[in-house]
Amino acid sequence: MDHIDEQLLSAWVDGQLDGPEHEAERAAVESWLRDHPEDAAKARLWAADAQALRMRLSPLLDEPVPARLQQLVLQGAPEPRRWAMAAAIGGVFLLGGLIGAGLTWQVQERRAATLAAGTAGGWVQRAALAHSVYVPEPRHAVEVKAQEEHLARWLTRRIDVPVKLFDLRAQGFELVGGRLLPDGPGKSAQLMYQDAQGLRVTVYLRKPEKGTPAAFRYERQGDVGMFYWVESGAGYALVGNLPREQLLALAEAIYQQGLPGAAPP
Repeated sequence: MDHIDEQLLSAWVDGQLDGPEHEAERAAVESWLRDHPEDAAKARLWAADAQALRMRLSPLLDEPVPARLQQLVLQGAPEPRRWAMAAAIGGVFLLGGLIGAGLTWQVQERRAATLAAGTAGGWVQRAALAHSVYVPEPRHAVEVKAQEEHLARWLTRRIDVPVKLFDLRAQGFELVGGRLLPDGPGKSAQLMYQDAQGLRVTVYLRKPEKGTPAAFRYERQGDVGMFYWVESGAGYALVGNLPREQLLALAEAIYQQGLPGAAPP
């Protein structure tokens, strides 16, 4: 196999190649991923994306019928109207099922487009997904360890952005290492830091598309907070499960060290 089709990779991620009738295809995909770490990282991001959507949408399926609708159907309405109301509620749940099925289909069809999108939103989403995929890893959290001197040079050459190994020791975090990631049509870098209690934060670095807003912004997704900004031709996203004030102190340290002419740590 000299390349892998994204539709086949998506089918593997979604478990559609699990049966014995797909054994040859599944083996070919897994062999490809062992030899191509960038596509393996892409597959992990797709899987994390799908899991995040399932976690966000699954509670809707367990929501009860609103009491007001139940009362309208079961009490006080004439028989013909009662049947009509019951049919309407049934239609609502049928529509909900169709929407759920449609969302599942759209996740499969649009996953690659979402991750490849050149928008700031797509970039921040990819940074959060990469954080969720690699931070829990006990042994393979990074591709190149901090002790290896070529880390910054290697990432700089790959993403076409000067990569600095930020010194966050004053904030209580030591560099663990970094890795290369797929990022839409290009590539990005992820640096990982860890404090004395084992809590990890990541810095996502990329070359931004033209027109990407440069403003310093903050978002929160569940327990994870993110500061992201563009400065001197580089895009930064700091991701971590920290209070906003602590994450801001880390972001400010990174921002100051990333300014042109800043002395290397």
